Formats: sequence, structure tokens, C-alpha cells
Amino acid sequence: VQLVESGGGLVQPGGSLRLSCAASGFAFSSNDMNWYRQTPGKEREFVAAISRGGLNRNYAEFAKGRFIISRDNAKKMVYLQMNSLKPEDTAVYYCKVPLGIGYWGQGTQVSVSS
Repeated sequence: VQLVESGGGLVQPGGSLRLSCAASGFAFSSNDMNWYRQTPGKEREFVAAISRGGLNRNYAEFAKGRFIISRDNAKKMVYLQMNSLKPEDTAVYYCKVPLGIGYWGQGTQVSVSS
């Protein structure tokens, strides 16, 4: 199983970023996919989830109305569109497949600062 995140960077408050996660090594279209995030000294926290077919999506309260999770099963990709970013969204964002013990990517840093 391999998950590779990309798309992080530095953005000003109010800006947008689109994170991508490229998946391989497992039956991507048969699995739900998740995004999490973590800041130093804090537990990794759930951001969003999408069902294997893409019809069902769940969001953390802080993400509702600002973030959108999506997937492309043909490309084995999952995305996180983040809008109206705030400084408190600064974190390392991880892609996860809740398969077996759970597999994580290496993360991509998102920094929101003026």
C-alpha cells in the first residue's frame, strides 16, 4: 500500500489549496478514503472521509462548508479542496485508507499565514 500526498504549501488567510493523494497497492475503488491533519503537540485529527463510490462524505465540524473531499477511482486519486483557509488550518495533512491496520501517507504541509 502506498499513499503519496501533494499540493501543500504556504497560503494567505482566505486562500485556497487543493491537496491530492495518489494511491497504489490496493483495491482503491473498494475502499473508503480519509483525510486527517496534525499539528505539533496535538493528536492527529479527522478532517474528511469519502465512501468508495464517492456518494457519501463526512466532515469534521471545522471543515464543513469550507473543505470538499472528492475522488477519482479511475486515477486512484483522492482530493481535498480547502477554501477560506484560516491560520488554525496550518498542519500536516495526511491521506489514510482505513484498510486493515490503516495505512497513511507521508503527509503534506499546509501553512496559512499572512
